[in-house]
Amino acid sequence: MLLQRFALRICYKRWTTQPRMNIIISSGLLMTLLSSCGTSTSCPSGCSCNVNYTDCSELNQLTSLDSILEKLPFDTSYLNLSNNNVTALDPGSFSNFSGLLHLDLSRNLLSRISLRCFSNLSNLLHLDLSRNLLSSVFPSSFSHLYNLEVLDLSENFLVRLPGNLFSGLSSLTELVLRDNRLKELNPDQFKGLSELRRLDLSFNSLSSMPTHLLDGLQNLLWLSLMGNKLRTLQRTSLEPATALQQILLEGNPWNCNCNLIPLKHWLEWIVYTGGSIDSTNCSFPANLHGKDLRSVPMEMFRHCYPLYLETRNPSAVEGHQVPAGSAGDCIRQRYRPVSVRRATATVVVAGVVCGVVCVMMVVTATYGCIYAMLVAHEQQQLIEGNRQQQQPLMVAKEPEQDEKEDLMPTIGKGAEATESVAWMAFPPEVCV
Repeated sequence: MLLQRFALRICYKRWTTQPRMNIIISSGLLMTLLSSCGTSTSCPSGCSCNVNYTDCSELNQLTSLDSILEKLPFDTSYLNLSNNNVTALDPGSFSNFSGLLHLDLSRNLLSRISLRCFSNLSNLLHLDLSRNLLSSVFPSSFSHLYNLEVLDLSENFLVRLPGNLFSGLSSLTELVLRDNRLKELNPDQFKGLSELRRLDLSFNSLSSMPTHLLDGLQNLLWLSLMGNKLRTLQRTSLEPATALQQILLEGNPWNCNCNLIPLKHWLEWIVYTGGSIDSTNCSFPANLHGKDLRSVPMEMFRHCYPLYLETRNPSAVEGHQVPAGSAGDCIRQRYRPVSVRRATATVVVAGVVCGVVCVMMVVTATYGCIYAMLVAHEQQQLIEGNRQQQQPLMVAKEPEQDEKEDLMPTIGKGAEATESVAWMAFPPEVCV
């Protein structure tokens, strides 16, 4: 009964030109009004209906979309029409379902979306058109989806997008264009998507990225450019996305030449500020093949700095000296290679360390010399002491022959000698 009253209210809003009056409606007339409004309280054959969720996916037959929508409950907010071989959407197909919030049309055979297909779905929040055969989209196909938050157009055959395709999607937070055939993008392609937070452009054929493509996307947090044909990428193309914290760049044939130095600096800055970046492996030149751009030392790009001077100050090429403080000198200072050996702090620390080491070496050498002299002196004294201990005790020196003759009387021969000897042996005082 409540559903019937809601349907009656919808129909009554459409008759705004009619004067208000009290109307008594029978049950038969009510069903007629419901059918004329394109609404139904039943569930389409093969679908499952649960409150406001209607699942009509995988009916496994060539089903007409009109036959499903004619029997669709009018209060449906989530409609799943995936994998039904739907080939076309006619204008006004969903005109009777203004309360629809989620529409899933993935895995069908859609090759074209007619203009004003979703013109009455202003409350739609999620639209999934992935895995179809879409090769072209009309410029204003989504212009009336003011409240749409998620739009998935992945795995189609889109080669080019109209410039103002997303101009009316002011509430869009996620846009998925993965796995298409996009070769180029209009600089104003995403203009007006101020609430966009996730943008997936991976696995396309993009060879370049317009400079102003991300202008106005100040809330963009996640960007994927994986699997494209990008060889170079300007730093100025990414800088407008000031809130960007995660970027995927893997799977591109990066040419790590002088033009990629600004991108290298920007990627290092994103990592320094807490962002996340996948590997950016170089394909060219040959000596850098397979190496991550962020890990390549700046010394490998030393030859690039004269090129910057040449492109920004032609007078330097002609042999004219660039005055100090000029633009050329500023460029030279800006792109000076960052080397640990030339860093001022490193030079100061190295000088202090070398000075301390030199002082310690001098002190050590002086101490060694003094110690060697003291040891040599002690050794010499020890040797002299040993020599004095090894000399024999001194024997009383025998008097000379002349002294013997003076001290002792002349001893005669024979009896006189014997007497003299006896007298010397026995003095007269003893002999008395």
